[in-house]
Amino acid sequence: QLQLVESGGGLVHAGGSLKLSCAASGFTFNYFTIGWFRQAPGKEREGVSCISTSGSSTKYADSVKGRFTISRDNAKNTVYLQMNSLKPEDTAVYYCVAGTGLQLFSLCLSSSVYNYWGRGTQVTVSS
Repeated sequence: QLQLVESGGGLVHAGGSLKLSCAASGFTFNYFTIGWFRQAPGKEREGVSCISTSGSSTKYADSVKGRFTISRDNAKNTVYLQMNSLKPEDTAVYYCVAGTGLQLFSLCLSSSVYNYWGRGTQVTVSS
């Protein structure tokens, strides 16, 4: 069975850092584009970052560009999101997502690309 399991969330003060991990199993990991989405209470789900199958291409939402870094280790079936200089507005549940339907990498922050979603991990940034 295909599984995506997020970890690494928690509570930090503004300006701090967290590193999220997404462990994948049950599918051929290197065939999938991987992304991170987040959803805060009362707000729509937002695409945060995404990474191509080989890891050669990445994309970030403007709101996190320069602060977050996505990476993947296909040998470990794991993707990471390093989050630095965190702000209270980064508070959300963060979801790892996977999909094979990407036709153009520039569209990888669209939720329609992804077939599989993890259960999420909570990130809370205090003032």
